[in-house]
Parts: sequence; C-alpha cells; structure tokens
Amino acid sequence: MEMDKNYDRFRKEVHPALISKMEEFSLLGYGTISQDSLWEFLCKKKWRKPKEDVRIFEIVSDILSVNVGEYMNYATVEAFKSDEFSLANDEERRELLK
Repeated sequence: MEMDKNYDRFRKEVHPALISKMEEFSLLGYGTISQDSLWEFLCKKKWRKPKEDVRIFEIVSDILSVNVGEYMNYATVEAFKSDEFSLANDEERRELLK
C-alpha cells in the first residue's frame, strides 16, 4: 500500500513522539497501548489520504494531536470487527437471543 510506504519511512525518526503519546495514554489510565496499534490507527484514520510531500514535522504533529477518545473509538470498533467477538455459529446466536 502506497500510504504505508509514504509514512513508514519516517517511523524510526518519529519513534520518540510515538513513545511520548503511549506514555500519555498510560498516565491517563488507559493501560498499555502498543506502538504498532497506534501507528495502525494513524495510517488508517489520520493518514487515509497520504500526502506525497509530507514532512516529518507534520507527522509528529499528527501523532501528538491524537486524543484518547478518537483512539479508543477506533480500537473499540476494530475489536468488534475482529473474530474474537464474533460468535462461532448461528446456534450460539439463537441461544443468546432467547
């Protein structure tokens, strides 16, 4: 995916900003958020339409501007989309809906 290539080249350089944002979430009581999940959020939500001439200061600004609410909304939706929360078959669904 072009988006990943466009922004992934900066990932090593913006590592301190990612760590800072993860620590901020932790201080606010939101547990441990992985660097990969934060980066995935940024790629899927903040950088859906990648800029070809993106600069490192713009990426750092995007990382530091993430608020807990928008990340947690994203994480919740992704969790519901995952197989962990889907029921195995129709019989289990019927049983739960009785």
